Order: sequence, then structure tokens, then C-alpha cells
Amino acid sequence: MSGGKPGVRPERHHQHRDVTGGWLRPAVFGAMDGLVSNFALIAGVAGGQASRQVVLLAGLAGLAAGAFSMAVGEYISVASQSELAEAEIEVERRELARHPGAEERELAEVFEARGVDPDTAAEVARQLSRDPDEALQVHTKEELGVTPGELPSPTLAAVSSFLSFAVGALLPVLPYLLGASSLWPAAGVAALGLFGAGALVSRVTARAWWFGGTRQLLFGAAAAAITYGVGALIGTG
Repeated sequence: MSGGKPGVRPERHHQHRDVTGGWLRPAVFGAMDGLVSNFALIAGVAGGQASRQVVLLAGLAGLAAGAFSMAVGEYISVASQSELAEAEIEVERRELARHPGAEERELAEVFEARGVDPDTAAEVARQLSRDPDEALQVHTKEELGVTPGELPSPTLAAVSSFLSFAVGALLPVLPYLLGASSLWPAAGVAALGLFGAGALVSRVTARAWWFGGTRQLLFGAAAAAITYGVGALIGTG
């Protein structure tokens, strides 16, 4: 049915998953980054026949350095992106104030390009342009892909990256903190973490959980094996 009562939301017969990944993608990415990089670091140091204390120190140093690096990088990246978006939003706000007619025609052309007939597109653009705030939201959404007031927080991004990376990087260090003196317990914990993180990522993809888990496990194992070999060569030399 194409009609409906005013103020009544249309009935929805299906739901979609969050295709942007929401909080899950950056959180799991940060954790996997911490897990893979720190386990590979530990494996490389252990491959050089280092003592338990040296491996533990390397793991803790890798956790701290990686977490702070991720947080700083994420903060600067998101802050720069938000500042650029704010500057472009301000440009659009000025154009709406100085040339409202031209901006209205521009909006009508956007709707026409999407298949709306010219008269309807012009009327929709006219009605939307009556409210400057609504017009600004529509223009920035169509032209920039952002919404004023809904830009990502650099602080939240930095804290999330720091915590997720630290959690992932801590997993392969835990066995050494608990007294382990060989790489095998850390490898077991890392393998479980890698498989679990890969399986969790499958929630926002069309892949099966076992495929995502196995793929991440294989990539992480390959990284650790290579660094272990490099450590063994350097340690032997």
C-alpha cells in the first residue's frame, strides 16, 4: 500500500543488520591488531632463545607502546576528519544563507537524478528549504555524507582503540604473567583469541563463523611463525 495515516510509521516486515559494523568492527579490529602484533613480537623474542623475563618484558612493552600508538593515531585521524567535515559543513551553511535559490535548485537536481520527476523534485526541495536547519542536514548528507551534530568523537575513538588493543595484546602475555616459561601456552591462548575474534567478526559479514575464525587464526599463525623464524635466525647468529 502506498498510502498511510499521518504520524503513523509504516509497518516493517524485515530487519537489516548494521552493515557499517557499528562498535563491533573497530573494537574487534583493535583487539585482533593487539593480539596478532603482540603475539608475533613475543614469538620473535622467544625464537631468539630469550629468557622468560625478557619475553615478558617485551610483551608488556609491546602492549603499552601499541595501545598508546593506536590511541594517538585514532584520535588524530578522527579529529582531523571531523575538523574537515565541520569546515565543509560551514561552507554549506554560508552558501544556504547567501544563495538559497541556487541551493534549492541544486537539491531538486539531486532528487531528479534519483528518478523523481522535475515538478515533484522542485516541490520537495522547496518544502525542505523552508527550514534552514533541515536544509543544511539534507545538503550535507547528500553532498558530504555526514550529518551536523553526529560527527564521531575523537576521544571516544581513542579510548576505544586503546582498550581494545590492550585487551588483545594482553592475551598472549597472560601465560607468562602466570608463570609460563615457554611459548606454547601463549600460542594456545593466542590461537583461541584469534579464532574467537574472527568468528565474532562474522556477525557483520555474510561468512560462516567457522570460516572467519579459521581465516583469522591462519593469518595470525603465519605472522607469528615468520617472526619466530626471524628471531631464531638473529638469536642463533
